[in-house]
Amino acid sequence: MAINKIQALEAAKAKISAKIARLEQKIVAQRQRQLAGLHAKHGYDSVEDFIAALRQANGGKGKGKGRGRAAGAAGKQRRKRAVITEATREAVKKQAEAGKTGAAIAASLGISLPSVQNIKKALGLVKARKK
Repeated sequence: MAINKIQALEAAKAKISAKIARLEQKIVAQRQRQLAGLHAKHGYDSVEDFIAALRQANGGKGKGKGRGRAAGAAGKQRRKRAVITEATREAVKKQAEAGKTGAAIAASLGISLPSVQNIKKALGLVKARKK
């Protein structure tokens, strides 16, 4: 039956997603280990000395081309763009109907507050402003 095939497909997707997530975690951990030892690998005593040498080799430029101060000033990395799926929309709908705030929904699903607001608006879960 088609239902069994759909269920099998969903189970396979979930299994693959879990494997991809584990692989991504392993890659991040390996990259961090490699970066942590990069200064020693190139003969520098500290990370600061290595960074100073990189800046000097780059002509004293601290930031890459096209990046503003805000992007790297606090050492924060930009989040990857969230992919909004039907499952995400359904989860937003359920949580909104349960009375959760937009911020709580965004935090639980790993998406931005504006994304939650856009989904709620598209689903008709927000009231129009009175003029």
